[in-house]
Amino acid sequence: MNGVQLLLVIVGAIAVTGIAQRRGLQPALVITLVGFAASFIPGFTGLELDSEIILGIVLPPLLYSAALNFSFISFLKNLRPIIGLGVGLVVVTALVVGVFASWVVPALTLGTAIVLGAIVAPPDAVTAVAIGTKLGLPKRVMSILTGESLVNDAAALTLFSIAVSAVVGTHTFIDSPVLLFLYSAGVGIGVGLVLGGVATVIRRFLNDPPLETVLGLIVPFAAYLLAEQLEASGVLAVVAAGFTIGATSRRAGYATRLQERDVWSSIDVLLEAFVFAYMGLQLRFVIQDVQDAGGAGSLWQVFGAALLVLVVVLVIRPVWVFGSFGRNVVTDRLMRRKMASDERMRARIDRENIARAARGRKPRQFPVFLSWKESVVVSWTGMRGVVTLAAAAGVPLSLADGTPFPGRPEIQAIAFTVAVGTLLVQGLTLPALIRSLKLSDPAQDAIDEEQAAHAQEVAREASSEVFAEFVRNPPASVPPEMVKGVEERVAQRSAAAEREADPATTEFGREMGALQRRVIRAQRLAIIRERDRNLLDDEAAREFLAKLDYQEAAIESRLGDRL
Repeated sequence: MNGVQLLLVIVGAIAVTGIAQRRGLQPALVITLVGFAASFIPGFTGLELDSEIILGIVLPPLLYSAALNFSFISFLKNLRPIIGLGVGLVVVTALVVGVFASWVVPALTLGTAIVLGAIVAPPDAVTAVAIGTKLGLPKRVMSILTGESLVNDAAALTLFSIAVSAVVGTHTFIDSPVLLFLYSAGVGIGVGLVLGGVATVIRRFLNDPPLETVLGLIVPFAAYLLAEQLEASGVLAVVAAGFTIGATSRRAGYATRLQERDVWSSIDVLLEAFVFAYMGLQLRFVIQDVQDAGGAGSLWQVFGAALLVLVVVLVIRPVWVFGSFGRNVVTDRLMRRKMASDERMRARIDRENIARAARGRKPRQFPVFLSWKESVVVSWTGMRGVVTLAAAAGVPLSLADGTPFPGRPEIQAIAFTVAVGTLLVQGLTLPALIRSLKLSDPAQDAIDEEQAAHAQEVAREASSEVFAEFVRNPPASVPPEMVKGVEERVAQRSAAAEREADPATTEFGREMGALQRRVIRAQRLAIIRERDRNLLDDEAAREFLAKLDYQEAAIESRLGDRL
């Protein structure tokens, strides 16, 4: 792919994304179909990308952005289903697909078929999360899907490297697959934590939003490359770095946080559009490679087998979800009978946590239960994407003895068919499925409203303390008659003080601006403290903290105060 082609693909993908969003369509599906149609333009050549480009340039920022904006507390709360889907399901999918593909595709041995299984095993949650956010999926479902996307890529790529090494005849860094995975995960997470910690310290000294944002752009690539140099998981290094910086982002200024939100949102749109465009553009040439290798008859056989593999991939996930979460559904019903409702269970756990916090003990987490409707949705969110494309491109051309890698054209054709097939089958039907199931949970809605109201109350109490201190010790520049009712004046943003040109009034306006900032800082600390005591939901805390950032930005913009 030359520079002009790359630029045209990116510009075209962005344009199609804008049109699709304007018409209420799913950009991923539209971009893929448009790309496939565009690949038949006379004179259009294939877009060959090295797998390292996709894994080293496209994947790290996408993972980092997701981890940066995802609650680590929510990740821990949903750890069991996340690990079950992100590791257990990936391994099972790779093995089942491997055994099945070795049976239906004559060109594939069991080893090469497991390579194929590792390629198609990891789902890409980009489309599912976008659809779920738009249609209002429950928070626990969104947390599970997002957390799964942060883990499954590492499991699939580790399994892929082991399978490829076995087929090619080379040796991995550690012969034992289990020890290799543990080393890869442990060192990768360690690299991410250290690099994230170093970046956090550097950000404190910079105290400059543009420079801090640029540093944030470098972190995912540095984490990935450093971990890969140590033969560890670059994926987990990026995720760990994102969690570390995201957890300490409150120490940065509001301007840095607001700027990073916009920057990473733009990068996500750009990279996601490019990936789906590449998928559509490359499909035609994958088909052509199979035809060149074995003729038209072989082409129909391969794509017939690819459709069968697609069916297997679509079936495995629901079976796994309902099998692994079935105990949760039963437990949920038993709990409901015993305790009458989730609300009573939550109230009991909250009371226990207050007592635990007083004794300095860790809080007890509310157990995660998936209803059958939520299980249906989770089981139908298996669209494949970036990692499947990158791994398919990364299949070696030859073995250690120089002979061609057996079944490489078939592996790529089946992988692309599964990726496009899941995107079309599940991506097209998922919105209708979510709407038909009517997943709105009145109990959860009430809990969310209660948490939002609790955040408001915590912030109000914190601001009242600041106002009380201001009234007790008012600055000399503030006229005594204006001290009374200062809380109302700040709430109304003291518009009269902005219009006055009198120096005393201007000074008063500056004092009000400083007071507003102190109120926001006090509210921010109070919200974080309440969240850390497990008395405020992390998602509610994040939403309220984001509002405080926008309020602080509005104050700076309105007063032009640089104090």
